[in-house]
Amino acid sequence: MSWADPLTFLPEPSPSFIVLSLLLVISIPLILHLIIYNTTSDTLPTILLVGPSGAGKTALATLLERGRAAVTHTSQVPLTVEISLPVKVPVASSRFRSPNDPTWEVTKKLLIQDTPGHGKLRHYAVDSINKPQNMQGIIFMVDAAALSSDTSEGPRQTAEYLHDVLLQLQKQVTESKTSKARKEMPVLIAANKLDLFTALPAPTVKYKLESEITKVRKSRSEGLLDSGIGSKDLDGGNEGDWLGDTGDGEFKFSQLEEFNIQVKVAGGNVTGADGSEVKQWWEWIGGIL
Repeated sequence: MSWADPLTFLPEPSPSFIVLSLLLVISIPLILHLIIYNTTSDTLPTILLVGPSGAGKTALATLLERGRAAVTHTSQVPLTVEISLPVKVPVASSRFRSPNDPTWEVTKKLLIQDTPGHGKLRHYAVDSINKPQNMQGIIFMVDAAALSSDTSEGPRQTAEYLHDVLLQLQKQVTESKTSKARKEMPVLIAANKLDLFTALPAPTVKYKLESEITKVRKSRSEGLLDSGIGSKDLDGGNEGDWLGDTGDGEFKFSQLEEFNIQVKVAGGNVTGADGSEVKQWWEWIGGIL
């Protein structure tokens, strides 16, 4: 008996068996792909929208959701809306994804969580920062026209709020009880109302806020010294209470990079005589997804 004789005892596969085998070979990878994707993408990526009252946060949220800004009033509670990126806005995570991928459109949807800007209601923003739900980034919206005033309290109050938001993010790194590094947290400072004649351009907004935060750091450190905390405690690197680099130097947003906080300032306007201009903000959103 030759070596091939045992093979003659094997049953010949039927056509139905061959078809079933081919279906299994094709369908199993697809099923596994869908299972893995659904288990890791139950929650859409979220961007937290914060800033002082009157900056245009809710108007921006409605513009991104509907394509046009709605008439808004001072927010009392958070508002979450689902938005879809425009087709022409590239998504960073889709650079190597095929347009024929069934998950292509899903990756271009996200949530915008608008929070009240009133001083007594900012705890909503703090809670969202401390207990993020798939938060991919933060948009801090400012009124670029209000920042141009050197006599009003607007610039100082805006800087104090921004200081506190950034400090919360920094504390997540400095006070972390694990050695695992937190993922990078992008922060966009959206300078709104650039269509107004009195509005500061984006580079000047950046300089203005850095200067005001420098003053906030100094005044708060002086308050700590008056309360009995020694200067050695401050110079010793108490990062939990000091934003950015320690010392008496000027504050720069670049100092936050060591805490995995990437700050960018970009201008635009939600409303205006010639319509809205939010292209740079859309591009920033696409770049962090």
